Amino acid sequence: MSALLDSFANAFDSLGLRDAAGLGEHRRAALDAALRDGIPHARVEAWKYTPLRALERRAFAAASPAVASFDEALIADLPAPRIVFVNGRFDASHSDLSALPSGVTLQPLSQVLAAGEPREANFLARRFDRPDELFARLNAALADDGIVLRADSGALSTQPIHVVFIGTPAGSDQAWHLRHLIELRENASLVVVEHHLAQGTHAHLANQLAHVHLGANATLRHARVQDDAAGATLMARTDAVLAKGADYRRLDLELGAGLSRHELNAALHGDNARLHANGVLLASGKRHLDTRLGIDHVGRDTACELTWRGMAAGRSKAAFHGGILIREGADGTNAQLSNKNLLLGEGAEIDTQPVLEIHADEVQAAHGATVGQLDPTALFYLRSRGLSSEQARALLTAAFCRETLSVFEPGDALRTALEARLDAALDRLGAA
Repeated sequence: MSALLDSFANAFDSLGLRDAAGLGEHRRAALDAALRDGIPHARVEAWKYTPLRALERRAFAAASPAVASFDEALIADLPAPRIVFVNGRFDASHSDLSALPSGVTLQPLSQVLAAGEPREANFLARRFDRPDELFARLNAALADDGIVLRADSGALSTQPIHVVFIGTPAGSDQAWHLRHLIELRENASLVVVEHHLAQGTHAHLANQLAHVHLGANATLRHARVQDDAAGATLMARTDAVLAKGADYRRLDLELGAGLSRHELNAALHGDNARLHANGVLLASGKRHLDTRLGIDHVGRDTACELTWRGMAAGRSKAAFHGGILIREGADGTNAQLSNKNLLLGEGAEIDTQPVLEIHADEVQAAHGATVGQLDPTALFYLRSRGLSSEQARALLTAAFCRETLSVFEPGDALRTALEARLDAALDRLGAA
């Protein structure tokens, strides 16, 4: 057995809430499946561009039960409602749920498990049958915290709910497994912002899996800002299910970590369901960023709009897979995918793989992907207008990435805040 899996097997033996809510047998089965099938190798298509050979040689200690301290300035600009996790542990002292809107509940998963009610934790019993779903299986076996966010029918709020994950230095490299549920009943509307941040240098591993369930005509605006430490490893997965008329808008900014992989799966089950999911992969140094989209059109007259931009500098690597499946009977589907990428260094690498599979009639679908460099003509024009080479490059790269912000309305406070985070990351890239 690899050092990685051996350390996770040891963590399972000491998991405090292992049998809570009647999940003990399910957790054991998930761990056994992960240990049996092992770590996916590079010949497995889903892991072709993200080899795990270096990671499998590492061992991680289970996250400490004590909540680590951090500089409060890190979250000073994140108002309530806010829930905070530090090194995988719920931090009650820095969380503030007092401003939750009427009809909305937010709890840490650890409290739900401690209550022991199987019905409240039944989303944890989902099985993952494919051998390449290693980290989903490990999450099913080991997750002991996360968020459970529920909105009743008709609950409405435009105030963002901030979900904050902070990694801090510890005596050893640690691993934590978090499981999340975001559930909106019919006609509900929420705004959720995830922040993946770091206080100092660390090389921990975070394994996160989120379920997003949108009822009929529900609306969710969802932003995820990943700006973890340069040595951090993040394995993330989001599984979304949209009912009739649901509208899911999200933006992913992949700005940090040493190795970050995010799988975004969305099943548009209901007629007229809408998904608008944009993102930026900003790789520098030796960073490795990997994003995989799996969009499944099931209902009639559904639509997805996917605009992703990637940039790689130094010796970094960015990988993107955009998969769209239009099933038989999903007539009237409109699916659009655009993935454009810029190579900013001779040692950088970008791999992109758009996939479109159609089994229905009367659909509109298009996908395209490019990998190139900054336009020398545009650079020359800006230089001729008095800009320095650095200023011209900064202006062009900012315009290239900001296109993804269109998922939110111009002038929206959330869009403004996300643009500032993106610009700060671009400044760091330019200064590197």
